[in-house]
Amino acid sequence: MKIIIDNKIPFIRQRLEPVAEVVYAAPSDITPELVRDADALIVRTRTRCDSRLLEGSSVRFVATATIGMDHIDSAWCASNGIEVCNAAGCNAPGVAQYVWSSLLHDGFDPSRQVLGVVGKGHIGSIVADWGRKAGAKVIVCDPPRKRAGFTDEEYLPLATLLREADAVTIHTPLTRGGEDNTFHLIGSDQLNMMKDGAWLVNAARGPVADNPPLAEAAACGKVRTIVDVWEGEPAINADLLRNSRVATPHIAGYSREGKERATRMVLEAVGRKFGFSADVSGLEGNYIPPSGTISLNVVADSYDPAADTEALRAAPADFEHLRSEYDYRHEPQFS
Repeated sequence: MKIIIDNKIPFIRQRLEPVAEVVYAAPSDITPELVRDADALIVRTRTRCDSRLLEGSSVRFVATATIGMDHIDSAWCASNGIEVCNAAGCNAPGVAQYVWSSLLHDGFDPSRQVLGVVGKGHIGSIVADWGRKAGAKVIVCDPPRKRAGFTDEEYLPLATLLREADAVTIHTPLTRGGEDNTFHLIGSDQLNMMKDGAWLVNAARGPVADNPPLAEAAACGKVRTIVDVWEGEPAINADLLRNSRVATPHIAGYSREGKERATRMVLEAVGRKFGFSADVSGLEGNYIPPSGTISLNVVADSYDPAADTEALRAAPADFEHLRSEYDYRHEPQFS
């Protein structure tokens, strides 16, 4: 069996070598020629998995060590007998840490201000849970969950949430078209609905927010932007970079624990697919929510985005390097 692995996936080396021929490659080197005789790929978001890469290959399994899957043409893979899996929820606590730390360091006051969460999946659920356990008022918008009949929230329309929240944080997948289109979900009209000076946090996918009007709103002070994901990255909007309160190179989920979880999850998935027990020794287990009341000071103390913002502003052309060489931080530990 032959497995191609993105060489930037951490904690994975020597774990599959006992059962397979393993080739580690940079994303730019994962080509149709390289994968032609492979049985499986383990990738990140920088490898586009579609017909251009996979047609005519022997690949039957693609695992991505990420939550997001918009780099994978899942429909094409399914129609061509290629199973796909992701590491759902792996870095959700790390993104929640990023969101709350960034807001708290920039002055958001959870004792009197309202947080709006758009998308209550793995990440949005943790963001909301931490806020409520710290005594904050949290409101939520999630049309798919509302249509599905979930009653765990009073799910608000997006326009209502935008008008009521003092800070809005986005945690949706990137979808284009259909009833739940999220491409440019936040544009000029939505920004104008928000309170003057409210925060807009995008740690989901860059194109969920239309970056040029977002940059204009940040420049004039209409909104205070916290941006980790960008349209067109690694080439990013210079005005948005300059005027954002926090601006980082797509590292919101880059906790050590999250990376360990992602690696464990893809190893387990490959093992299930091909019938062996993968070596996952020493890797982080599933996230366990804190019980009872918590202090968000613990979250703020665990991470300050100032250094990451300064590094990106100083060298925006180094976006990919800053991301690939990031020193993974630890997630907050609640007692």
